Amino acid sequence: MTQSAKQSRRQEWTVLLPHQPLQEAAVPSQRISAREQAGPWHSEAVCRRDEAGLFFAPSKEPTAARLSREEAAKRVCARCPVMVECREHALLQPEPYGVWGGLTAAERRVVLARRRRREAELQRATRIAAAG
Repeated sequence: MTQSAKQSRRQEWTVLLPHQPLQEAAVPSQRISAREQAGPWHSEAVCRRDEAGLFFAPSKEPTAARLSREEAAKRVCARCPVMVECREHALLQPEPYGVWGGLTAAERRVVLARRRRREAELQRATRIAAAG
């Protein structure tokens, strides 16, 4: 990826990093098509070189072990060049399990709920503006 493409991508997306609070996650209006044209984003994912067990919980995993595993998975995601694409994939599917794009399943549910609320508020505001 060229430097200008990286800068453009940074300007288009607000990325939720592990040290930022969840409410700072932003949603782009369109997905980045340049990467899609270049090929599947999966091939560039850092997690392809890691064990899937880091990203998906074994059955009956104790809470402390789960939290530790999820934090380790998020550290892998934080250095991944396709973290945003991965996250968006998990939100659009939606993926019910595992760490995707630096977010756990529970964190993704929160993001999706916020997106739905924000969309409903925008629709309500649009109706009010059109009526008034």
